[in-house]
Amino acid sequence: MFSRNYLFIFLCVFFTSCITGDLKKNHLSVILENNFTNRGFALVYDEKLFNNKIISKKMGDRELIIFQNNLKKGSQVKITNILNNKSLIAKVGKKSVYPSFNNAVVSIRVAKELILDVNEPYIEIILIPESSLFVAKKAKTYDEEKSVANKVPVNSISINDLNKVKIDNKKSSQRKFSYLIKIADFYFNKTASMMLKRIKTETIIKNPKIKKITDKKYRVYLGPFDNINSLQKSFNDINILEFENIEIIKND
Repeated sequence: MFSRNYLFIFLCVFFTSCITGDLKKNHLSVILENNFTNRGFALVYDEKLFNNKIISKKMGDRELIIFQNNLKKGSQVKITNILNNKSLIAKVGKKSVYPSFNNAVVSIRVAKELILDVNEPYIEIILIPESSLFVAKKAKTYDEEKSVANKVPVNSISINDLNKVKIDNKKSSQRKFSYLIKIADFYFNKTASMMLKRIKTETIIKNPKIKKITDKKYRVYLGPFDNINSLQKSFNDINILEFENIEIIKND
C-alpha cells in the first residue's frame, strides 16, 4: 500500500514539474515577443534596391507594411519617427534579406506619412501584442543572460545612398547627429563585463563600454558616433557576433 501511494505521489510530482517547465518556457517566449521594441535606421523601399538584390522581396508603394526579420509575418507594429514623434500602425510582411544595419525596410507610404528624413530615417518599432492580457513578469536568470539569442546572419552591405526616394530631405542644421549602439542590457555588472570581454576578443572593436542605468540594469554599448559612416562601420563590426535586437539610440 505504501509503495503504491509513493508511486502515485512520484508520478504527480513528475508530470506537474514537466507542465510547469513547459509553461515557464512558453511564458518567457511570449514575454520576449510582446516586449519587442527596437530603435534604428530604416531603409525606404525602392524598386532599384530589389533589382540590385539589396532587398530580396518586393513591396508595394501604397502598402502600410514593413520588413522586420525579428517579428513574424502579420504582426502589427507601431512605428514612430523619433525625430518628429509622428507614428502609425503597420503590418510586418514576409521575411526578407536586407542590410543588417537597418532595423526595418518600410514602404514609401509609411515613409511619407511619417515624414521621414532620408538623411536620418530614425524610427522606433514596437510590437503590438495580439492580446493585451499577459503577465509582465520576467523569468530571466544569470545563466540565461550568459547566452545571447541568435538570429539568422545577414551579410553586411555598405550603403552609400541610404535612400534614393525623396521623402523629406529638409534636415535641420541645428540637430546634432550623435548616436550610440546598444548591444544589450543586463541585470548584473559581472555579466555585462563578460560581454565586454567577448566583444574585445572576438571582434576588432576595442572600446566597448558599460553604463549603469539602475542598480539592476547595466548597458553594454558602443559610441557615441557623430556621423552615419562610423556608426554603420561599428554596427557591421559588431554584427559578426549575430546578437539579437541590437539597437541604435540617440545620444541626447
